[in-house]
Amino acid sequence: MTPELQGKVGLVTGGTSGIGRDTAVLFAKAGAKVVVAGRREVEGKETVELIRGATGSDAVFVKADVSKAAEVDALVQRTVEKFGRLDVAFNNAGIEGHWVPITEQSEEDWDHTIDINLKGVWLCLKYEIRQMLKQGDGGTIVNMASAAGLMGLAGAATYSASKHGVIGLTKSAALENARSGIRVNVVCPAVIETPMADRAYEEPAIHKFVLGLHPIGRFGKPTEIAEAVVWMCSDRASFMTGQSLVLDGGLLAGPNPPK
Repeated sequence: MTPELQGKVGLVTGGTSGIGRDTAVLFAKAGAKVVVAGRREVEGKETVELIRGATGSDAVFVKADVSKAAEVDALVQRTVEKFGRLDVAFNNAGIEGHWVPITEQSEEDWDHTIDINLKGVWLCLKYEIRQMLKQGDGGTIVNMASAAGLMGLAGAATYSASKHGVIGLTKSAALENARSGIRVNVVCPAVIETPMADRAYEEPAIHKFVLGLHPIGRFGKPTEIAEAVVWMCSDRASFMTGQSLVLDGGLLAGPNPPK
């Protein structure tokens, strides 16, 4: 069977660890040439080496802050300079910010979280779609939201608001570009075993409580989300656009009764 992304050029932001790193590797295994973007150069180059070691495929790391328009524009242009085009993108870069009540949230932290999680996705969409429209033969984009983009999250209102915003952006971008053959979707994981989750739920009591909200009885693994993103970017998902794919271990299905 031909790999799902054979001959494609893929871009992954936030590709320095976790879900982004696993997706970048799976993009390459699916046949794509991959550009890995992030702010941490050492970790980004580690991802590139993982790609080369696993697939022998060509890959490159580009240091970029997705909250800055000039850097996102340069990232897309670097992708085109290196590989000639852009076919698939996973806008994954994000931060958790400081999880405190709204009354204690600083304006600085609000701005920083929204800049990375929401403005960053908007900027990536803007420059990725421009390039895909210029090419004239479509493309696929997946944005990273969260189960928190579909529910309230006490103590993490800024993070939740940013992810709600990503879902709205995704739907709007999908509508604007459907007739151009550009599909835009969003993935909404619950808690995944990543450095971000380790930071957010490091206290044993909090970890136990949050784990109990997942009826499946465990947190997700980065590769489980990466596999879904690859499918969403492939022609096997060709009738899917403007949609939110929830991968949450049952979290949103309703309250999990105590055992």
